[in-house]
Amino acid sequence: MSEENKEVQGLENPDAAAQTDSLKPNGPEDRTLGAAGYMSLWVGDGVNMGNMTLGASVVVAGMAVLNIYQTIAAALVAIAIVSVLFALNDRAGYKYGISYVSQLKVSFGEKGTLISSLLRAVPAVIWYGIQSWIGGTALNEVFRIVSNGAIDNVFVAFIILLVIQILLSMKGFHSIKMVESVASIVLMGIVIVVFYILVTDHSAAIADTWINTQGTWGVEFFAYVMVFLGNYAAIFLSAADYSRELKVGYSDGKRSLLYFVPIIIAYGSVIVVGAMLASATGYANPALGLPALFDNEAMQLFISVFIVFGAIAVNMVANIVTPTYVIQLFTKLNYKIAVTITGLLAMSSFPWLLVQDDNAKGLDTFVHVYSAFLGPMIAILIIEFYVMRKQHIDIKELYKKGGYFSGFNYAALLALIIGAAAAFSFVDLAWLIGFIVAAIAYPIISKTMFKNSPFKKGTIFEKE
Repeated sequence: MSEENKEVQGLENPDAAAQTDSLKPNGPEDRTLGAAGYMSLWVGDGVNMGNMTLGASVVVAGMAVLNIYQTIAAALVAIAIVSVLFALNDRAGYKYGISYVSQLKVSFGEKGTLISSLLRAVPAVIWYGIQSWIGGTALNEVFRIVSNGAIDNVFVAFIILLVIQILLSMKGFHSIKMVESVASIVLMGIVIVVFYILVTDHSAAIADTWINTQGTWGVEFFAYVMVFLGNYAAIFLSAADYSRELKVGYSDGKRSLLYFVPIIIAYGSVIVVGAMLASATGYANPALGLPALFDNEAMQLFISVFIVFGAIAVNMVANIVTPTYVIQLFTKLNYKIAVTITGLLAMSSFPWLLVQDDNAKGLDTFVHVYSAFLGPMIAILIIEFYVMRKQHIDIKELYKKGGYFSGFNYAALLALIIGAAAAFSFVDLAWLIGFIVAAIAYPIISKTMFKNSPFKKGTIFEKE
């Protein structure tokens, strides 16, 4: 058992997280993922239909906003930033074995965490619904083909898929590891096959719509950098939920490669294939666009089955774990009940309004809006851990009910509000603006305001 776990178990008055098994710090003996398993998480997460839909969003009403070179450049810039932020923000979870909601408590306080955690959980639930809607569309294609058209109801297929995911995720992180190990290989194989078909059979349409278009290096280019980045903003914000499962012994540099390599291979290729698919078929929803590439019904069935599989894989990594932990923090319910509630919330998120058959602009807008809050949050967590606390957290105090991490950290909440307000001044660059403003505001507010705040203990401002 780790020293952090021993300290928490020895508390006379532990907080809610210390009383919930899935929220306690993970010791070395609790960590089951090696390098290959960890990278498979990010390959499986990157190769998903929601990401393909983001790639498809560069094509609007048959016209590409960015050409091929601009799309690839935007994706590369976004992935580089994502990898750096992942490696920075995963340090607290990797070093101490704490979950994301516990990391939030360091910056926002026990009560403040109830507010800030929702800003990560709500987008995850909506993404859960989006991925399930795309997967449900594909599952309906499976039912339609197998039944010769007798069964054809996307909403029913959507509900069935949600139930399947709830049952699978009840087994916890071990089931996630199992699903991702298979999905990462199979789904990448499908992307390669689809890429080959698009290049050989649809090159003229792709060239006319996407490659030969003028596009722009202006504001729209940077807006798409923010979209591709913002898509990962909720995931690297909760990096602790994943790094706490990684076996000990990996340096910061090695861990950064465990993000960069699989994400650039998986996410980058899927963005490109998504843009190509929309150019060739006119469909923004890949669950409709991919089967349209094939005249062979058996191949359509095969593709649809693995779209379903891909939706399950990405949800189990990116969209189920964190909101489930947040629900546990709020309610103290056990993991299985919290997982079920997460699924029910995803069902009621109306994902069909964000991903329509012919365009995905609603998805872009959704990413920009939640990025306005997540940019400031990641800035606050990074400044807190590296600048203000010099990478040291008092774990015993963190899990102690009534300790100095209780209540609200008004400095962090004020920096979050200021950062988000600034982000909404130009929503196309919301994440970047919010990040910069909050990164500047938080240490200044912490130093100059709320003189008697207990959250200054253990920071560079403690004696001021």
